[in-house]
Amino acid sequence: MQIKVLGCSGGIGGDLRTTSFLIDHDILIDAGTGVGDLEVVELAAIDHIFVTHSHLDHIQSIPLLADTVMGLREKPVTVHATRETTQILKDHIFNWKVWPDFTVIPSGNNPLLVYHEIEVGVTVQLSHGRRVTPLPANHVVPAVGFHLDSGSNSLVFTGDTTTCDALWDAVNQIETLRHLIIETAFSNADLELARLSKHLCPSLLLTELDKLKRPAQIHITHLKPGETARIMREIQRDVAKHQPTALRNKQVFNL
Repeated sequence: MQIKVLGCSGGIGGDLRTTSFLIDHDILIDAGTGVGDLEVVELAAIDHIFVTHSHLDHIQSIPLLADTVMGLREKPVTVHATRETTQILKDHIFNWKVWPDFTVIPSGNNPLLVYHEIEVGVTVQLSHGRRVTPLPANHVVPAVGFHLDSGSNSLVFTGDTTTCDALWDAVNQIETLRHLIIETAFSNADLELARLSKHLCPSLLLTELDKLKRPAQIHITHLKPGETARIMREIQRDVAKHQPTALRNKQVFNL
């Protein structure tokens, strides 16, 4: 299983792209602005999109991808999301006002998009032994993280979250854990904003990582543009024992 970072920033500008990961050639984990860097033939190869939550920086490219690949595929793209996130997408994105409803385009019998409801702790088994399991998260909208399992090694992506004991209960059971991608959106100066918006800052990150009981390489994502250097300085000072590094666009993990 190969995981390529298409976007890992908390915003846009220059070469910054918002959250998305390409798994092998056919799976997206979230669909932020980084998806737009794929070629049309690569977009047409996407069979599955797993969505952590409904915020725009994580779902922006789903509508445009659907429009782009219509006519280039013989089967629908499956959007895997919780019941709550699916309902938000139906009500607020694919509602004919913001964007057409691709679950009935080109026709109800031959849609471009289909939804598959996921639940925390229930694994989705995909081809070639690949498994994706939703994990608990704690955000201002219903949200999950994901455990990506190749059969021999695992990577956890927390998605957007703040303090969440249930997440660590699940992560600490993953014997094959190799990589942990965790968000830190704000600097310590914005602690109250981090708490209000249910994100992490370095001081909160330290508290969370101290709950991790398994060895793993720690990668920091969702850094706010203009604050990246400051946040990473605080992380490398306060969370140094965990040896975290900033996630990079186009970084590749092989599990």
